[in-house]
Amino acid sequence: MKSILFAFCFLIHISVLHSQTKVWNNLLQKFVNTKGEVDYRGLSKDSSQLDLYLTYLAQLNFNKLPSKKAQKALWINAYNAYTIKLILDNYPLTSIKDIKQNKKNAWEIPFVKVASKTYTLNYIEHEILRKQYKDPKIHVGVNCASVSCPALPNVAFTENNIDELLTKGMLNFINNPQRNVLTKNTINLSQIFNWFLDDFTQHSDLITFINQYSKIHINPNATINYLEYNWTLNSQK
Repeated sequence: MKSILFAFCFLIHISVLHSQTKVWNNLLQKFVNTKGEVDYRGLSKDSSQLDLYLTYLAQLNFNKLPSKKAQKALWINAYNAYTIKLILDNYPLTSIKDIKQNKKNAWEIPFVKVASKTYTLNYIEHEILRKQYKDPKIHVGVNCASVSCPALPNVAFTENNIDELLTKGMLNFINNPQRNVLTKNTINLSQIFNWFLDDFTQHSDLITFINQYSKIHINPNATINYLEYNWTLNSQK
């Protein structure tokens, strides 16, 4: 009897997870275009569904998520949803770097509530996503609300699509000439590859990693430079 009750409760939890992820997905579909640009103005006038999703994140039972992939997807969704919430709470603004609270920047503010605990964006990215999952592709999943960031996908991450979405995101990011400029002998890369070099070189050197996704083959001894990062808000014009 107990096992039946447990299974029933688990199925209910999974059903709620799917329905709430759909809420987040619908918001992304409505307010994020295919370039990853966000209609913050429109979303600021229609934020009740975002608040509903954040309430779900704050109250969920994390231990009942069905798999490690589901957990990773939820943490990325949470990071992105709370980043948008922070932008809306301070809107209008030119850049996420304009946000300061008690001398803390946007990534240091403890406001992210997941499973009855409070986190900073930094903690989710560096202590949870980077340390626990050790997947360099998470850097095209989490979004810093800025022009130079990898594009924010306009679909929610799920247990079933996370591998495909992250791979697609890395392909698009590396081959986007507005983010990375690649030739056979010289590559001008996003600062993301500089800031998180250790993540991208866990199993090989940086050029080998880039060549997994690049549409052109980069020579192993190519010159590597890093581009200036544009922190302007990733808003729709």
